Amino acid sequence: MTLARKLQSPNRDYILLGQAKPVSEVPKGHLAVYVGESNDETRREVVPVIYFNHPLFGELLKDAERVYGYNHPGGIKIPCGYSEFEKIKMRIAAWDNCNRNSWTQQKQW
Repeated sequence: MTLARKLQSPNRDYILLGQAKPVSEVPKGHLAVYVGESNDETRREVVPVIYFNHPLFGELLKDAERVYGYNHPGGIKIPCGYSEFEKIKMRIAAWDNCNRNSWTQQKQW
């Protein structure tokens, strides 16, 4: 017998545990962006919407505006290498974690 779990929406079917979600699904509070310097190497990444307020991510969005403009069809495409994008995501996550820890310490005092 295969284990399955019910998705939170009552109208959904069961999926197998460990089975990847379909590509079209983006979790609540996240957005999909496409990362790559050319169409051949573009990868789809799902990022928290809070990242869009961070200055480092804002620079990526400014680069996207310069390259593609506002009337670009389709999703948000970030014109940078995947490894560079991963480094920026790690810096944002570290910054967010540092601020969260700082806030927790201030509340304890």
